[in-house]
Amino acid sequence: MTKEKKKASSKPNYEQVPTESVKGHRKGKHHGLVQRILEDLESLPDGSAIKIPLKSTDGVTLENLRSAVHRATKKLDVETSSDNENLYIWRGEAKERF
Repeated sequence: MTKEKKKASSKPNYEQVPTESVKGHRKGKHHGLVQRILEDLESLPDGSAIKIPLKSTDGVTLENLRSAVHRATKKLDVETSSDNENLYIWRGEAKERF
């Protein structure tokens, strides 16, 4: 039996539902925090950075927050830096992407 015939005649393992009945995609643990950062980035003047005190991140580590920001801004050019107490985020120069 060919793969095409086998697929067409086999019963699915799981229930199938219309996609419009499926709720939106998963919101990660840091969604609210990252959302506020993105809102601030939109209105950030050129030459300025957002200063986020690490004490105000409800226990989110610097590494996890930085990763979440970079995932959320992968189509934007965003730079980050940090010290012992703060994470700094700013828009970099626009790069041509292929």
